[in-house]
Amino acid sequence: MAGTTGVAVVGCGPTGLLLAGDLAEAGIPVTVLEKRPRGISNLTRAFALHARTLEQLDMRGLADELESLGHPMTRLGLFDGLTLDLSDLPTRFPHVLVIPQYEVERVLDRRAREAGAEFLHEAEVTALTQDASGVTVLGRGMEPLRASYVVGADGMRSAVREAVGLPFPGRSVIRSVVLADVRLSEDPPDLLTAGTAGDAFALLIPFGDGYHRVVGWHRSHDVPDDAPLDLAEIKDIVRVALGRDYGMRDPRWLSRFHSDERQAPSYRAGRVFLAGDAAHVHSPAGGQGMNTGLQDAANLSWKLAAVLNGHADASLLDTYNTERHPVGRTVLHSSGALIRLAMANRPWTRGLRTLLAKSVTHFPALRRRALHQVTGLGYSYGHGLTGKRAPDIPLPSGTRLYEALRPGNFVLLTQTPYEDPSRPHLTTSAWPGPATVLIRPDGYVAWSAKSPSPTAVEQALLAHVGPPDHPTRVRRQVQ
Repeated sequence: MAGTTGVAVVGCGPTGLLLAGDLAEAGIPVTVLEKRPRGISNLTRAFALHARTLEQLDMRGLADELESLGHPMTRLGLFDGLTLDLSDLPTRFPHVLVIPQYEVERVLDRRAREAGAEFLHEAEVTALTQDASGVTVLGRGMEPLRASYVVGADGMRSAVREAVGLPFPGRSVIRSVVLADVRLSEDPPDLLTAGTAGDAFALLIPFGDGYHRVVGWHRSHDVPDDAPLDLAEIKDIVRVALGRDYGMRDPRWLSRFHSDERQAPSYRAGRVFLAGDAAHVHSPAGGQGMNTGLQDAANLSWKLAAVLNGHADASLLDTYNTERHPVGRTVLHSSGALIRLAMANRPWTRGLRTLLAKSVTHFPALRRRALHQVTGLGYSYGHGLTGKRAPDIPLPSGTRLYEALRPGNFVLLTQTPYEDPSRPHLTTSAWPGPATVLIRPDGYVAWSAKSPSPTAVEQALLAHVGPPDHPTRVRRQVQ
């Protein structure tokens, strides 16, 4: 007999772990299936949390811990002297946090397990069958599992995506990128050291444990991913790109990889969803990969919880693809443009790169747009105020909006006190703002109106939060 769960999450990288933790905290039975043995590898590629991702983690009470484990960097260097100053961003996190992916996974893994998520390791999904009431998951190392919904967060070679027949069109944008974890005999000048020279570029990022991750590429070394790699080749690339190799020694890991630009045509196939690298992959330029996946999870988790808890119609789940697919497409295009400019080798493309760098530096509107796109602060899901990111405003109680969102509730901000004991999944707070505003659990505006009538407020709550619950249930409120 098959086991049962509310949601089966396939893959326990950052995207799957955030999703599983959100669902478990919302009271949804969730099972995480992972083909690897239990344990968190330090052989990871992602090293940056941007401002909007840190805000999402703040809404879960995790950002301060991660901040203590990483290194904030207020300036992001790209190419030809183009540097984005993050210090004036309108956020509690005006920086990019340099932190290895494994530290993010460790925190998210702990949270998901403490919330009650179940984990099955060494369970490799091989097939899915779905019908009107659920999905049956089959695989090696596991008994059949029946779930109401399945989320594939299992990476670029997603078994879930393949099982539901979704294509993954695209192409390789750069081959034979080299990775290495090394010790350095000399300290680099910056926390994150990057450079482009001639036909090479290189990046140095500290782990915090005495090792640095090296990312490098040289146009003349276009070889397959399985071609032999040694430290001498890494040093040669870094010396070309950065002028010196900083005494690299004692490599604990060396690898090649290629960077693809691909996106599934839809993030949903019936009761099956895709998130993170299973849905989209792009170049590492701008450090947006892990961030985009985590924000996919933040968008999808509250919607699954609302439907499974009976607070919303299943049609709400359609908005996941509607909202997140365009974001994935934009990230793919912008990161692709950055990597192509960094690889530029013709005079006209290098001239274009220089022109772009000067334009962004000298025109505030362009600079602001670039900043908000790279950091994720500028994405919205609607028109006007609806769908916009809600800033982390202080509330009269002395707490902040993002703290009020930590239970996973909607938050209603009203100009006059508003009581609604029939909706325990709604947090209310009076505030001195110019309108009544309803904030979604992921920190985006669901609805707003100036001086609405009680009937209008009730209609908005019915449409977005759902029908009233039994009046004896306890409600969480911020005064």
